[in-house]
Amino acid sequence: MKILVINGPNINMLGIREPEHYGKETYADLVTKIQKHCDSKDVEVKIFQSNHEGDIVDEIQKAYGNADGIVINPAAYTHTSVAILDAVKSVNIPTVEVHISKVEEREDFRQISYVRLACAKTITGHGTDGYLEAIDYLTEGK
Repeated sequence: MKILVINGPNINMLGIREPEHYGKETYADLVTKIQKHCDSKDVEVKIFQSNHEGDIVDEIQKAYGNADGIVINPAAYTHTSVAILDAVKSVNIPTVEVHISKVEEREDFRQISYVRLACAKTITGHGTDGYLEAIDYLTEGK
């Protein structure tokens, strides 16, 4: 199985940015955690991060025919990007939306998720372990 993990803007700043919401793990820690988890499940994983909406759309489109599942943390683009929603819809790959913080308990503007409309599942507030839960969901067909 091949899984694409996509991280949106500012996820590269984990460990620095608002640790009260996102914890103290760094982006390098997150990448290592995901890679080890996938290795233990014999899952091929590609991990991608960008602060640019178009690059995220391009990466989703490249997954067509090349990935069996997508885990996406669109970060701030969650609340603004119809382009990312349309890209996920167009490739028709099972996708799980992940948020490190519990967005439903945060600011009003964070209550809207465009990408969620194309996702099989959303995981929020489980820290970086939410990524592992999303991978398990996709690999176990639940």
